[in-house]
Amino acid sequence: MAVSRAKKEEIVEKLKRAFNDARSLVFVNFKGLTVGNTTELRRTLKGEKISYTVAKKTLVARALEEEKFKGEQPNLEGELAMAWGEDLVAPARGIYNFMKKFPENLKILGGIFEGRFMSAGEMMEIAKIPGFDVLRGKFVSILNSPIQRFAVVLNEIAKLKH
Repeated sequence: MAVSRAKKEEIVEKLKRAFNDARSLVFVNFKGLTVGNTTELRRTLKGEKISYTVAKKTLVARALEEEKFKGEQPNLEGELAMAWGEDLVAPARGIYNFMKKFPENLKILGGIFEGRFMSAGEMMEIAKIPGFDVLRGKFVSILNSPIQRFAVVLNEIAKLKH
């Protein structure tokens, strides 16, 4: 079924808003992903406040024409979807985590990170950055380590004096 011109313009405007509002956006190839798996992906991403949409490459290209992102635009091959959000790392991490379940069906093609085009490899590196809760836990562990060691030393000294 053909999409009307008005509907295409509406989609292009939605894409432009996504490109402008999102601090991070990931281009995804989702070839062969079943409807059930796509629904699971959407729910998971929505729970992390990440938007996900599928769009024709021609409409994405039209929306990108007017934007002035730095760097080289990644090659957008295959079926194209985009995930974006306000968190810098969450969209890439969300797709990456789901890619672990379906490595043959999902592929990160690249993205936009703080107004700059990023390659697939760069977006994969961003996706591997742990979340804030994990980083906070590691930070607390680092702070706690010297205190723990000091307590062990004091305990040993106390044992020697008795």
